[in-house]
Amino acid sequence: MNGPTTGPQPGTREVPAPHTEAELAALIGLLTGHRSRIRSVAVGHGRDGSSRAAAQAFTAAWQALGKDVLAVVDWPEHAASWLRPARRLTAQTPDAWVLAGAPAGVAPLLRRLRRSTDWDPARTVGFASLGTPRLVELARADTVHGLRGASRDGGTWDLRRGWTTHYLPAVAADAQR
Repeated sequence: MNGPTTGPQPGTREVPAPHTEAELAALIGLLTGHRSRIRSVAVGHGRDGSSRAAAQAFTAAWQALGKDVLAVVDWPEHAASWLRPARRLTAQTPDAWVLAGAPAGVAPLLRRLRRSTDWDPARTVGFASLGTPRLVELARADTVHGLRGASRDGGTWDLRRGWTTHYLPAVAADAQR
């Protein structure tokens, strides 16, 4: 259930935790799963060290699979307009988008993407920091509907109709049966 959120105190900066190998593997799995035709991606990330490292790790892993990274775009957490990074992320019409960052910095970018480009949240995956009701609250449910991603433990999550749903990693889900 989406309850009250506890975000950073005013004046502090959100910094996502460093990504995990399980998280990266689950993210790749979301894009390469059964019958996936995704070959090209655009990668976007906040300017903090954790988001930058996550984007670099994803880019290296994706290219190691022989797939294409059309753009790697960063953005500030606070800006007058996110139009420039939004246009750079969508310019080459990738098959999917991959995002890493703190909800407070990603939310205004997502609103700009939705308002000004042909971006589709259903073709977007994110690192664990984005699988939170806080992103839904900041960006609005209609903006993020369909966005999905990977959890730190290798599970997955999705954002649908204002709800954030987390799923266990495949190994853990099999063990519970």
